Amino acid sequence: MLSSSLGRKVVMALTGLFLVMFLLVHLSGNLLLFKEDGGAAFNAYAHFMSTSPIIRVLEIGLFAGIIFHFLEGVSLLRKNQQARPTRYAVKSPSSATWASRSMGLLGGTITIFLVIHLADFFYKSKFATPEPGVISVIDAEGTRDLYAVVREAFAVGWYSAVYVACMVGLALHLFHGFQSAFQTLGLSHRGYALLVRRIGLLYAIVVPLGFASMPVYFFLKSLN
Repeated sequence: MLSSSLGRKVVMALTGLFLVMFLLVHLSGNLLLFKEDGGAAFNAYAHFMSTSPIIRVLEIGLFAGIIFHFLEGVSLLRKNQQARPTRYAVKSPSSATWASRSMGLLGGTITIFLVIHLADFFYKSKFATPEPGVISVIDAEGTRDLYAVVREAFAVGWYSAVYVACMVGLALHLFHGFQSAFQTLGLSHRGYALLVRRIGLLYAIVVPLGFASMPVYFFLKSLN
């Protein structure tokens, strides 16, 4: 199955939908950043996520999904390029959107962002040695002040701007990927294709917008 183009597209679709569900869960937890309690609720949530054995097992599946999605994306991109090594002399009209033609570029941008994001937040929440300027421990249970890390990171204007720009790329990637996954899995029936498109559009707007609101919120808050 994995040796065929169709099989690889199915893997891309399944891992993509898995990551779509993860983003929704991740966003719901991160919304605790907006709670005006000095970061207590968010830090408690982050501590649970970094210490729960169940979450650690799920993280293995998450990272496996990310890696498979990335590798299959690269493989499909190379295969498509090899199938048409030279561009047509005359471009024919196409209904394909820019996002659908640029999934490789968008996926690469999101991958770079993901590496930076993991280094700045995930690593500090789990592995970084607590020390001034890196991350501090705020109670006897070893809860790390990840709220302070987020607040200080997004107080930097250029960093917040890059984060927001990457969320725009994520929105475009999600909009095409959501519909493409359903189509690949044979779930894009004419009777509900419009519904799938609308749900995909709503998701591609709401979720990236929710993530983008966080750097904007903390940057504006740092100006006061």
